[in-house]
Amino acid sequence: MIISASYRTDIPAFYGDWFMRRLAAGGCRSINPWNRKPYAVSLKRKDVDGFVFWTRNLAPFADHLPEIAERAPFYVQYTVTGYPHALERSVVATDRAITDMRDTARVFGPFSVVWRYDPIVITTLTPISWHLENFRHIAERLEHSTNEVTISFMHSYRKTRKNLDAAARQFGFGWREPGPEESLDLVAALAGIANAHGMRLTICSQPAFVAGGAEPAACIDASRLSNLAGQTVSAPIRGNRPDCLCHASRDIGAYDTCPHGCAYCYAVSNPDAAKARRAAHDPDSDLI
Repeated sequence: MIISASYRTDIPAFYGDWFMRRLAAGGCRSINPWNRKPYAVSLKRKDVDGFVFWTRNLAPFADHLPEIAERAPFYVQYTVTGYPHALERSVVATDRAITDMRDTARVFGPFSVVWRYDPIVITTLTPISWHLENFRHIAERLEHSTNEVTISFMHSYRKTRKNLDAAARQFGFGWREPGPEESLDLVAALAGIANAHGMRLTICSQPAFVAGGAEPAACIDASRLSNLAGQTVSAPIRGNRPDCLCHASRDIGAYDTCPHGCAYCYAVSNPDAAKARRAAHDPDSDLI
C-alpha cells in the first residue's frame, strides 16, 4: 500500500507532529470526501510500501525524514511556483523552498523530490511571458536536485472561481483561462526549458496538452518508489479523477484544512474555515 500524505492538505507544513504520532501508533483514520464516511488506514511497517508527501514547506518536517526513510521509501511532491502575494498569501519564499528541495535531494537523492509547477494560473500579474521567465529561473536553480517537474493548467471549479474572483477584487488583477493553442505552445516551451536542466516535464491529468516532449504524469508513482527502494513496488493504476495515471494509494489528509491561503486552491472552499480547522486541530486525534 502506498500512503499519500496528502493532496488534500499540507501535512509536512502543518500536521507533521500528528503524522509522526500516527506513524508510531501504527494507523490513522481519514474521511471519504464523497460519502463522508471514515476509513481506517494502517501505517504499520508491514503494510506500507512507500510514502508520497505533498507540500509547499518541507522545513517543519525535514527532521522526520530519516526515520520515515528507515521504514519505507518516500518522495516529496514539492510545489514551488513563485507567484505574487495576491495569489499566494502565506507560502514560504521561493528561495527557502528551493533550499529545502536541494537539501532533500542531497541527502536522499534526486528521485526523492518532484518539483510541481502547478497549477499554471494566467493573470494580468502572471501572463505567459512571466511564466516562461519564472519557470526558467526556478529550473536553473533546481538542476541536479530533481529529474521531473509536473505542471497542469488551473481547473476552473466553482470554488476556485469564487476564491480567485475575491482575490482579483481585493488586489486588482484579472485572470483568464488560456486557449488550447497557447496552452500547447507554453507546454512545449516549458518542456524545452525543463529538458535543458535535466528534467522531464509531465502533465497532471490533462492529456490534451501533452506536447513538445512532455509526458502524462503519474504523481503517485510506484516506479519512482521502486527506484528509491532498490526493489519493485507494485501497485495498479487507479487515478482519483478522469485521466489521472496515479498508482493506487490511500490518502490520509482532509480537505479545507490547509491555511496557506492560495487563491486558486482546489482543496479549500473557504480560506477562513480552513484556518479555523487548523486552529482546532488535535495532534492526538486519529483524524486530522
